[in-house]
Amino acid sequence: MREKILVVDDEQEIADLVTLFLQSENYEVFKYYTAREALECIRGEVLDMAILDVMMPETNGFQLCRTIREQHTYPVIMLTARGEEIDKINGLTLGADDYITKPFRPLELIARVKAQLRRYKHYNTGTEQTEELISHSGLVLNTRTHECTLNEKPLTLTPTEFSILSILCRQKGSVVSAEDLFHQVWGDEYFNKSNNTITVHIRHLREKMDDSFEDPKYIKTVWGCGYKIET
Repeated sequence: MREKILVVDDEQEIADLVTLFLQSENYEVFKYYTAREALECIRGEVLDMAILDVMMPETNGFQLCRTIREQHTYPVIMLTARGEEIDKINGLTLGADDYITKPFRPLELIARVKAQLRRYKHYNTGTEQTEELISHSGLVLNTRTHECTLNEKPLTLTPTEFSILSILCRQKGSVVSAEDLFHQVWGDEYFNKSNNTITVHIRHLREKMDDSFEDPKYIKTVWGCGYKIET
């Protein structure tokens, strides 16, 4: 089955261009120029990804992302005409997995779409059965189903959050630098990002896990080095 991608941008030329490139890669695209129309699609369709413009009239991309995250965990990529750090942090805090600043190269967008979908749909598909479950102090991650529980209670994680947490769990006891996390999560895209991206995702994970920053039970910050989960 073709993967379904929602595209929302009030700039029709950009929405049409993004749709054209996605369709050329055999994705099924649901294109809208307003958030109001997109909301009906979000409620009625089983989607695999959303690509949202930040600056839209009435309902902006941040609000739409928040609505998606109330019920869905599929990847969300934000498109922003501004390169301001606060826009990127806002999007990531609301649950977005990636962001691209306009103007962007369509082939770069396609590469990021494929990377996000690969993590979401096929994460660690080559692992053996015994490696599908990662557990640590009441935390259990199923890399086949992308489900996560903490003390038997489900945690709703975005694909990026799941990836970061699974990397730290697999390397528990070792410090993983922000740069290394970038390379493992985003591959060769490290040069386009900043350390604040990882910081925001880690903060979001701690909030969902009710983990203290001052006295963490799970994710510990090693100043000047990175992050680790104690053995």
